Amino acid sequence: MTTTLHIAAACLFDERGRLLLVRKRGTRFFMLPGGKREPGEDALAALHRELHEELDLRLDDGTLQPLGQFQAAAANEADTWLQADIFRATLPHAVQAAAELEELRWLDAGQPLPADLAPLLREQVLPALQRIR
Repeated sequence: MTTTLHIAAACLFDERGRLLLVRKRGTRFFMLPGGKREPGEDALAALHRELHEELDLRLDDGTLQPLGQFQAAAANEADTWLQADIFRATLPHAVQAAAELEELRWLDAGQPLPADLAPLLREQVLPALQRIR
């Protein structure tokens, strides 16, 4: 049986235009910061909570621009699909990994894509970003 997880995540860019990627402890794939929505939580509320937990980051609603809704297979969970609300924003300051995050990485648009990107990021989000940049 396939499960669908509803998540909210953010494309966070630094002053050089690089995209912030995160890897959770005990996993292999890099993805966008964010996470699962809790019952009764809308996408923005979930994103605010996750960004605070994972990166100690607080952003105003007005700085988060919707990129779209996407679906893809989950990178780290078998028989699971993601229904993702994705936003984008510029980081106001440097961030560090917290909570369940083990590693941060910057993705530069001019570089080849690494092999360890989550399917949602590789197949859906990066092409969407290319269309608007």
